[in-house]
Amino acid sequence: MYQATLGQRGYRFGGLRQLMAKASPARSGDYLAEVAAESAEERMAARIALADVPLKTFLQQPLVPYEQDEVTRLIIDSHDAAAFEPISHLTIGDFRDWLLSEQADSAMLAQVAAGIMPEMAAAVSKIMRNQDLILVAKKCRVVTRFRNTIGLPGHLSVRLQPNHPTDSLQGIAASMLDGLLYGSGDAVVGINPASDSLPLLEKLNYMLGDVIQRFAIPTQSCVLTHVTNTLRLMERGAPVDLVFQSIAGTEAANRGFGISLALLAEAQQAALSLKRGTLGDNVMYFETGQGSCLSANAHHGVDQQTCEARAYAVARHFSPLLINTVVGFIGPEYLYDGKQIIRAGLEDHFCGKLLGLPLGCDVCYTNHAEADQDDMDTLLTLLAAAGLTFLIGVPGADDIMLNYQSTSFHDALYIRELLGLKHAPEFAAWLAAMNITDERGRLRDAAANHPLLLALQGERT
Repeated sequence: MYQATLGQRGYRFGGLRQLMAKASPARSGDYLAEVAAESAEERMAARIALADVPLKTFLQQPLVPYEQDEVTRLIIDSHDAAAFEPISHLTIGDFRDWLLSEQADSAMLAQVAAGIMPEMAAAVSKIMRNQDLILVAKKCRVVTRFRNTIGLPGHLSVRLQPNHPTDSLQGIAASMLDGLLYGSGDAVVGINPASDSLPLLEKLNYMLGDVIQRFAIPTQSCVLTHVTNTLRLMERGAPVDLVFQSIAGTEAANRGFGISLALLAEAQQAALSLKRGTLGDNVMYFETGQGSCLSANAHHGVDQQTCEARAYAVARHFSPLLINTVVGFIGPEYLYDGKQIIRAGLEDHFCGKLLGLPLGCDVCYTNHAEADQDDMDTLLTLLAAAGLTFLIGVPGADDIMLNYQSTSFHDALYIRELLGLKHAPEFAAWLAAMNITDERGRLRDAAANHPLLLALQGERT
């Protein structure tokens, strides 16, 4: 039992799970799940009580039962006690103060990352303002490698997302080359296929691999199909760089995705055996999003932001090259408006970086949400200031296959110019060698005889 008093009124919370949910910032998904605070006053009382909870409590009181959930078992069994030791005496409130202190510099945050449980990260985020989330995330340094180096300070990568509603190879190639000429694609060239046809998926893999090889582009490709399809593609000898999978924070939700920890481990080992990386062996790419556990009725009464943080424990176990929260994609049933999407994006980025993950964000919304592109501009700017690892680049910001609004190649240009952010260094050198950027790293006008444009003309003929 936890309790707090505000004025003349006392509040009681039945357990840690309820306390965490009541302390969460207001969002439609938690109201839908009937776990949210009933008033702003109750929410503040929950935060006051949560601030006094020792970090050690989360090791002793799992929010999802150990016996019922393999994600909980992963979190508990893989907890690094030595890494946890420097902060083990703190309460949640003390932890916030420590994170904001000069003592918690980049080196120290990296040292303790393996000792931080996702529930601890979620709990401390609930008592932090937006500026706190930004400042602490900015101090976290997470670097990964496959064919280039992602996550260096002062750098921001872009996933080039050339989706097409009919998986037209020509249409995808056109969007891909368009993005490259805008300097996008250093995180990954990643296609969301409209079809699960294995022969088509194979063609997409070969096309991406051919372009990367033909132009010696220091980046990686990924066809974002189910992990079982990717395993079959590897068995057929397709040039698979990264293994993609959507993941969630409970075993039951992951079962709804058709996955388990064992299946992810099998796919990781298969990808590693291909040895396609030239600089590193981070071969996994994950996507997450607040509300996935609730939408599968697999949240165990846990609030949606804490479930999201638990998904990061799954990702951390597999040392991914990339992971991003598709923050507004599930819809207004879970994040109702621009304010809720902005807050969720900052929470997700903070929690992921604190746990030692290369967290990116698909800064996005669906057309029936109470949000618009101005809200996305705000979130993009805040996340980039917080050290975002990568964002999404979609032609015109309108994904014509997935039918949602994201960020564009132009948005990437804006944020690089505003904050002086650089491409992955190997990719930057390639852009200069291809005469796409000048000596200052700014875009040149592409001549009609540029090799990429000539390649596109060849595809059309």
